Amino acid sequence: QVQLVESGGGSVQAGGSLRLSCAASGSSIYYMGWFRQAPGNVREGVATISPRGDWTNYADSVKGRFTISRDNAKNTLYLQMNTLKPEDTAMYYCAATSKVVWPSMLLTLESYNYWGQGTQVTVSS
Repeated sequence: QVQLVESGGGSVQAGGSLRLSCAASGSSIYYMGWFRQAPGNVREGVATISPRGDWTNYADSVKGRFTISRDNAKNTLYLQMNTLKPEDTAMYYCAATSKVVWPSMLLTLESYNYWGQGTQVTVSS
């Protein structure tokens, strides 16, 4: 069983930075990802990373601003978010999957079977 606990959210002004963390148990062999959901919107994929951390993929809206990484020795997933914009405001969720999934599908909700409770990120203009 995989348990995921996010932290690091908060309030920041536009242009600022935040780093989210996700403490994970039993997930070093899994693909992992970050998703976000703003009020009234569907949950969308932000970034994903391979089990060894040697492959990543990003949503177009965050490319060049966000960086996903993982430290398997610490069982921790990270999301470094720079140059934040008000439209980045959302609840951010950590996810892991034990499914066999095409890499092109790893930014979709259906690819993941383990989820954290989320951490709120608010960006003011």
